[in-house]
Amino acid sequence: MSKNQVSSSELNNNPDVVLIGGGIMSATLGVMLKQLKPELTIQIIESLPSVALESSHAWNNAGTGHAALCELNYTPQHADGSVTIDKAVKINEQFEQSKQFWAYLVEQGVIEAPEDFIRKVPHMSFVRGEDGVDFLSKRFEAMKEHHFFADMDYSENVGEIGEWAPLLAQGRAAEEKIAATRVDGGTDIDFGSLTQILINHLKSLDGVDLATETSVRDIDRVPSGGWKVRVRRDGDLGSEKIHAKFVFIGAGGGSLKLLQKSGIREGKGFGGFPVSGQFLVCQDEEIIEKHAAKVYGKAAVGAPPMSVPHLDTRVIDGKKSLLFGPFAGFSPKFLKRGSIFDLISSVKPDNLGPMLAVGRDNMSLTEYLYQEVVNTHTDRVDVLREFFPEAEEGNWKLVTAGQRVQIIKKDPEVGGKLQFGTEVVSAEDGSIAALLGASPGASTSVAIILEVLEKCFGDEVKAGSEKLKAMVHSYGDVLADDAVRYAAERERADKALKIL
Repeated sequence: MSKNQVSSSELNNNPDVVLIGGGIMSATLGVMLKQLKPELTIQIIESLPSVALESSHAWNNAGTGHAALCELNYTPQHADGSVTIDKAVKINEQFEQSKQFWAYLVEQGVIEAPEDFIRKVPHMSFVRGEDGVDFLSKRFEAMKEHHFFADMDYSENVGEIGEWAPLLAQGRAAEEKIAATRVDGGTDIDFGSLTQILINHLKSLDGVDLATETSVRDIDRVPSGGWKVRVRRDGDLGSEKIHAKFVFIGAGGGSLKLLQKSGIREGKGFGGFPVSGQFLVCQDEEIIEKHAAKVYGKAAVGAPPMSVPHLDTRVIDGKKSLLFGPFAGFSPKFLKRGSIFDLISSVKPDNLGPMLAVGRDNMSLTEYLYQEVVNTHTDRVDVLREFFPEAEEGNWKLVTAGQRVQIIKKDPEVGGKLQFGTEVVSAEDGSIAALLGASPGASTSVAIILEVLEKCFGDEVKAGSEKLKAMVHSYGDVLADDAVRYAAERERADKALKIL
């Protein structure tokens, strides 16, 4: 175990709050709750030997600070050729909320060195061919009018694009139709390091306990109020019971099955489809040093949003890396270290219909996944060459990243549909909440946790509204409608985070 990994075996059997999963979501909720109500007692439960080893781990996600600066799937093009930026605006605002909260933690001394988890890295979009250039041009025209994206640059010139990202132009014919946008203020984020910082802070506070290598076996409502969570520590034959007023399920791909254990009405009908990710990692230090950007392209037909190809500068444990992907794969596991029985055991009478409907209506996704699984190393490098024409097979190796579970939910018209993004599912009485879904996930963790607080801790949120405004300056406001306020809040956060 590295010196930065966080583990413990402490167990409080009667806390106010149980946080299931030692990732960025539980860490963020725990810190916010202790800021709002310091007297709360919190028990964090993690099944692995340390926190942040699954979806939050740096090698298990793209590490992109998702702000819609480069992600083309957030700006769909319609049949008439127009491009809609509403989703991009929403995600950008949510990411700014995350930065504001992290900046607050820097100012409070909770985060001592923001450079340990966040760095400034330009975000680029890149397309090829007439259709791609036409789309990106229209996207740029739509986005540049909004103050969130006013500093975006656009080019169709191979030479200029090569100045932004040399690998994109290296070996490319001057007459090839390409285009790119660039925003200098993008970020690369190590969510694993951030999670460890937050959990370490929580452990230093009175009333917070962390139990690693401890799995949740069952979740049952207590008639008199609250929940009974049955857990088992690794190596033990028996189980222990924890009684809590509130339970939060933030276990990544494992959240669906835990939500099902709770039996709440609001969780009925949800299913999940697992998709694993793989990346090509560059082995040549000279090539790594030539690239300093996150470059996103267009997704293949039938590909899920998390499979948008991108050539990324990453900084993990202080070391610069270069990754390309992701390439999708299939595993029945809901977590990277999950069980091969996860998918089949998640099928219940209430979600069978939606899952069958999604299978019927998404044959293109099935075909895409099959092709991804049978692709060879040569096939994958050929895809890489669309971004980096001079890529050589021997300079890249394939690594397995994280496991994601696409949400499947009931739909009154078609029976069931794939739901992209992250969804908060909570009981009517607010005593339990679960997070389902993936991207943009961690980047918008603060906005997601604010939703959890509003749904489940309404009284505390009202009483602590001023405290929330201190933690997230724009809470309750809309920066998309106020360019001057946006500029001021962004500058403050970026300065604190050292990414100006």
